[in-house]
Amino acid sequence: MPSLDDLRKRISSVKSTQKITKAMKMVAAAKLRKAQESAEKGRPFSRKMNDIILNLTTSMSNTDNAPKLLIGTGKDETHLCVIMTADRGLCGGFNSNVCKLAKVHFEKNLKENKNLKIITVGTKGFDQLKREYGKYIIEKITFKDKRQIGFVEAEVIGKKILDLFEKKEFDKCTLFFNQFKNVITQTPQAQQIIPAKKNENSEKEKKQEQEFYEFEPDQDEILEDLLPKNISTQVYKAFLENAASEQGSRMTAMDNATRNAGDLVEKLTINYNRSRQASITKELIEIISGAESL
Repeated sequence: MPSLDDLRKRISSVKSTQKITKAMKMVAAAKLRKAQESAEKGRPFSRKMNDIILNLTTSMSNTDNAPKLLIGTGKDETHLCVIMTADRGLCGGFNSNVCKLAKVHFEKNLKENKNLKIITVGTKGFDQLKREYGKYIIEKITFKDKRQIGFVEAEVIGKKILDLFEKKEFDKCTLFFNQFKNVITQTPQAQQIIPAKKNENSEKEKKQEQEFYEFEPDQDEILEDLLPKNISTQVYKAFLENAASEQGSRMTAMDNATRNAGDLVEKLTINYNRSRQASITKELIEIISGAESL
């Protein structure tokens, strides 16, 4: 059984940890508000941009000469996976959930004898994947030194993806990130960005209303300009969703940690009081026994 001094030190240590987790929760809550606003404002733009590109595709008379970014290479041999995680920990299952979804995708492609290439964005994703899939990782990107990630950083990743595609390094590209729902819920997502793919929302919208556009200049020129920008836009959207999801997950994790620390302090205090009471009782018995012997 631990001594009274050990229990006192343990209680003091847990209380100090509780103060840290409580402070981290408050910081995450403050950052979450701004990150959530940015994520929600960015969704309509990225969704509409993707829908316009797909609308342009359907209105094209000849898809044979369409840009490769839109229709693909015609092969399905090599897949590039961009895994977007955080550079810092202490955010619950935020990083591991994305990696779990990515691993399912990896195994599916490897079973079908397809080539796999991985780019990790964020140190935590690299740390979780390097053991099993280290040989497939072609690049590790981190923005740990950046206080805030903006569109410039998204363009850096977008250009890397486009350079690899122009060199015919892959046929399909999938983006993995966490979509922010609320403080408690963050859903891992896999979005195919090359070639452009319809999502469920755009199909529903097309059933409701058919949109017709007049283009000037022609569709080919517009697509040549829009498609590279769309890659960076989708990457930036993933950054915004990840930022909000990370703070939401950290806030929840730190709240749970603070509560657990409080429960532990209560248990240790009870044990300390019991031990102290037992020690006092023992001393009294010894005093009484000594007095009786006299």
